[in-house]
Amino acid sequence: MAYGSIHHLEVYVSNLQASKQFWEWLLTELNYTAYQSWDKGFSFKLGETYLVFVQIQEKYNDLLYHRCGVGLNHIAFHAHSRQHVDQLTKKLRQKNIEILYPDKHPFAGGQQHYALYFEDPDRIKVEIVAP
Repeated sequence: MAYGSIHHLEVYVSNLQASKQFWEWLLTELNYTAYQSWDKGFSFKLGETYLVFVQIQEKYNDLLYHRCGVGLNHIAFHAHSRQHVDQLTKKLRQKNIEILYPDKHPFAGGQQHYALYFEDPDRIKVEIVAP
């Protein structure tokens, strides 16, 4: 374990089942494994880091997330290769998940940055970056 590395990241979600369906396939594609599961949440782990997704309480349903406001802007993951980014792009399209910045894809981050951008069910931006 590297000193200062992230231990875990916890994300509150508006619809646990929709989030589980979205994140389960993606994190499995990125080599994460199921770690914990309970009635209000689930987690996936890679090495010593894990990601936790928890159903928000009903009283907070009106407080919608927006990535341009204060808080998390996006989560970025390493891909194995450019081909891995392309494979994930194809799978997202098959799932009818919108690719962000389609006119610039896969170079929306610049000509030296081969990446894929999309959003989860709560509109949290996700980035997959090729080495």
